[in-house]
Amino acid sequence: MKLASFLLLAISTRATNALASPSKPQLKYFDLQGAAETCRVIFALANEDYDDARYAIDQTTFASPTFLAAKESGELKVNLNRAPVLVTAEGKTIGQSKAIERYLAKKFGLMGSSLEDEAMIDCIAEHCRDVKDAARTKGFSRFTKGKSDEEKAAARKEWFETDMPEMLKKIEEAVKETSGASGYSFGKETSYADVAIWSLLRDCPAGDLDDTQKASEQCALLNSIADQIASNEGVAKWLKERPESMF
Repeated sequence: MKLASFLLLAISTRATNALASPSKPQLKYFDLQGAAETCRVIFALANEDYDDARYAIDQTTFASPTFLAAKESGELKVNLNRAPVLVTAEGKTIGQSKAIERYLAKKFGLMGSSLEDEAMIDCIAEHCRDVKDAARTKGFSRFTKGKSDEEKAAARKEWFETDMPEMLKKIEEAVKETSGASGYSFGKETSYADVAIWSLLRDCPAGDLDDTQKASEQCALLNSIADQIASNEGVAKWLKERPESMF
């Protein structure tokens, strides 16, 4: 092959590869806050651009033709045909919302500067996930089956008046140990753990927000951390402008 032809082929190949890769990451999820919202807030906190790709969803039937089409096309195989997925700027697809959150947190410097920092930040985030998991197990959401409205109401009352306050007090005491009076949950700067606390206390369904605030009223540090995330310029802008959704 002549040198000129080889160079033209190389240039053409590089151009094709560049066109094949997205210019920015793409987060694919339903037109909801749900399991993708913490990822969106991390993007906002880092002031990083991305494509917020949403599958339209019928508010009555919860059907989503665009999601079904995505499954059929194979673009969600990495996540077992579920959403969310993140397609990186290099074209790699990542599944599982928590894996995406941690990937973004590491990428944007929200996981500390050592393996020990990362483990402690992860520990606090897992404490927050324990609370969310416990709430789901309690079984008072509108999606819970096999319980009467009276049973759901009783479970909800017990959760917000007894269970959740007790769990949050334990996390408050733990974070006092890891915070070191810095005002952050760990170390001396914002971390993924702070975002997890914000998500737990502030990014709950609208009908649960007042009860959550009441359940956390004895947790001054956790509330201060949540407010600090919410007042970040990028996050505040996102929260003000984000699309409205069912949950």
